[in-house]
Amino acid sequence: MSDTPFGFNRPGNGDDDDRPQDPFKGMGGDMAQFADMLHRFADMIGGQGAGGGAGGPLNWDLAKNIARHQVVEQGDPSVVDSERRQVEEALRLADLWLDEKTTLPAGIRTPQAWSRSEWIEQTLPVWAKVCDPIAARMVESMGGALGGPGGDIPADMQAMAGPLIGMVKQMAGAMVGGQAGQALGALAREVTGSADVGLPLAPDGVGALLPAGVEAFGSGLEVSGDEVRLYLALREAAHQRLFAHVPWLRSHLLGAVEEYARGITVDLSGIEQAVQGLDLSNPEAIQEALGGELQLQPEETPRQKAALARLETTLALVEGWVDTVVNEAAQGRLPGSVKLAEAVRRRRATGGPAERTFATLVGLELRPRRLREAASLWRTLTEVRGTQGRDAVWDHPDLLPTSDDLDDPDGFVHGRDEIEGLSDLDLSALTRAPEEGEAQKPDEKLDEKPDDGDEDGGPGEDPGEGPNGGGGSRA
Repeated sequence: MSDTPFGFNRPGNGDDDDRPQDPFKGMGGDMAQFADMLHRFADMIGGQGAGGGAGGPLNWDLAKNIARHQVVEQGDPSVVDSERRQVEEALRLADLWLDEKTTLPAGIRTPQAWSRSEWIEQTLPVWAKVCDPIAARMVESMGGALGGPGGDIPADMQAMAGPLIGMVKQMAGAMVGGQAGQALGALAREVTGSADVGLPLAPDGVGALLPAGVEAFGSGLEVSGDEVRLYLALREAAHQRLFAHVPWLRSHLLGAVEEYARGITVDLSGIEQAVQGLDLSNPEAIQEALGGELQLQPEETPRQKAALARLETTLALVEGWVDTVVNEAAQGRLPGSVKLAEAVRRRRATGGPAERTFATLVGLELRPRRLREAASLWRTLTEVRGTQGRDAVWDHPDLLPTSDDLDDPDGFVHGRDEIEGLSDLDLSALTRAPEEGEAQKPDEKLDEKPDDGDEDGGPGEDPGEGPNGGGGSRA
């Protein structure tokens, strides 16, 4: 039986090479690409009619559909019961091992095994928070591009152009949603759990591994599947301890991403050139013009640089702490832990999922160098202060190392010990209320001032004036 679907083949032997099997090849494409285009176009129109999802600037319904289509097309097997039990047991055992290596309690209440499609569904709400600021900039910029370089539309044309600009923004939201969907679909093919990018993507209390992702990660490492699963479960469980029991960390991380995204500008030079002289009554021409490539450019301002340093440092500290406690817990228990840790480091150095996704969606590229330096700092803290002293750094964001501290871990560790030594000083005299006898001393000093004035100008007179209207010391 021929693999070619009905309606696109003449009757007869489907294997006859002399007969055209795909009429779209003559137009520079193939039938599968044409069908996929129609499918996505129908999704876009449906999403626009529904208001683009949750009413934000980006069409997240379209993004989700494209991401799911992408992973399903390349294979997304459902999680079977045996895989689910293996994941749940690995996450519970990982928490038992981590209890010995950190003072932070377990953060996973509900261990889960996800397919790639489930990962997209479960993490989409957090991705919306991360991506909406830059998506809003893209949509507004693309809508303003129709008004010319300054985005100004003549007053006599504003009434007519208003609905058109709204349609353009809706199309722009769909286009950006399509880009986000492609990025998330590619990411879903690479992740092994919910915390691979260092952000709290899973719902509260949930820790998850993707059996398909775990298997792909361990391919070619010559390490047993059980070891690979347990090592990745240690990493997932360690992340969830931070996200669950460092109350300020979740908002701190997401706030840093949003702050950085606000400073991103959208280079629309290509689209602006395309819309100059455009026939605004031709929707197809508008859609083609808006299909140009967008370039995200961070602003070189002190505020933007500070936001970038804050975000990169916090993400590096999270990953570095996870590396430290996981490798301590795995040492002596997992024979392949060194090889697995090296695989994680190599994945980062070659541009892992976190780097590519941030570059696509937020315009941010992570630096593996910062991650290595953060791990070195946490190891030094553990050696000098012990597990409790190391984990106490997470008590408040002001205690976290800065980007400069990552360049000099020893200086941070020993310098912090000196600062903490101030707690041994008795500062109570500066904060306690004065006693009754002590409270009168300042008043007694003030009472002496009129007596000084009597010597110069007499009772009731200002010390600066004498009987002749001059200073009291004048003759």
